[in-house]
Amino acid sequence: MTATASNAYGSSFTAHMVLARWTEEDGWSRPATLPFGELPMHPAMVGLHYGQVVFEGLKAFRGRDGGLALFRPEENARRFRHSARRLAMPELPDDLFLDAAEELVARDGHVLGDGDARSLYLRPLMYASEPDLMLRPAREYTFLLIAFVTGGLFGDADAISVWVSHDQSRAMPGGTGDIKCAGNYAPTYLAQNRALEQGCQQVVWLDSEERRWIEEAGAMSLFFVRGGPDGARVVTPELTGTLLPSVTRASVLDLAADLGHTPVVERVSLEQWRKECETGEMTEAFSCGTAAVITPVTRVRDAGGDWVVGDGAPGPVTRSLRSALVDVQHGRRPDPRGWLHAVAAR
Repeated sequence: MTATASNAYGSSFTAHMVLARWTEEDGWSRPATLPFGELPMHPAMVGLHYGQVVFEGLKAFRGRDGGLALFRPEENARRFRHSARRLAMPELPDDLFLDAAEELVARDGHVLGDGDARSLYLRPLMYASEPDLMLRPAREYTFLLIAFVTGGLFGDADAISVWVSHDQSRAMPGGTGDIKCAGNYAPTYLAQNRALEQGCQQVVWLDSEERRWIEEAGAMSLFFVRGGPDGARVVTPELTGTLLPSVTRASVLDLAADLGHTPVVERVSLEQWRKECETGEMTEAFSCGTAAVITPVTRVRDAGGDWVVGDGAPGPVTRSLRSALVDVQHGRRPDPRGWLHAVAAR
């Protein structure tokens, strides 16, 4: 399916893909750009059987000046290496990661027109492609990069509701919660389906030891706002090794300070969230990520009782942070930290 065939999230793919291979004998090959299409797969491929698969997600945007730029791709390259290292896979050098991303955006970025509010979502993937079912790390790997055009993860929704899971956990200490590996995602589908049954768009994950501390919302980072709209405290759970170190999360913390708010990184309990919403101390909440950008969270469903965040509508701090992030990404706001990685025409 090409980029012009569908606007559904995750299905409007562009015309090309980039592929590279690694072997013990030769290391990494140079990335090759190919027409988008199906890949041959051996039935005994290690990644298919044992889950030696890692991936990333990053975006490219059309700027106000008409140019194309990737948003903080160096951070995704670094996290991609970290994920590979955790699964005993070879690390893809940052220059190869960036070259592949630049090549694909240069080739297919024309699908984003001038002033386009959409973005190009890039999905780098590495999988163990050796056909051998011995229980050991593979000796052959494939790197693949594809892209699709996207608007927002939640379509036209301006806010979401969330359901709290008490009997399942996304990650555990010492596990793989802080990397992007394929095995982290399928086990979350059951709880996500339960959230949908409760009329919510996402599930809230608690820590696996005490089932008390808030960690993430689906595959997104969570933020809470105390006070505001001026000089608010913008709070997010600390990284404990069970949360993904989100590039968007780090960006929001910086932008919050730029807007005159106080960024805070601390553990927040479920009971704390409930009580602070009841007293009015906590005025807003939102989730964020590459796909979700910044999405307000306005209602919480929980076995111990449901509650509304703030007045049940997207709040001013959340709206201003989203605007600031999107404006940087589209080149409408100064970029003093150099987050935009320009892609030259090829």
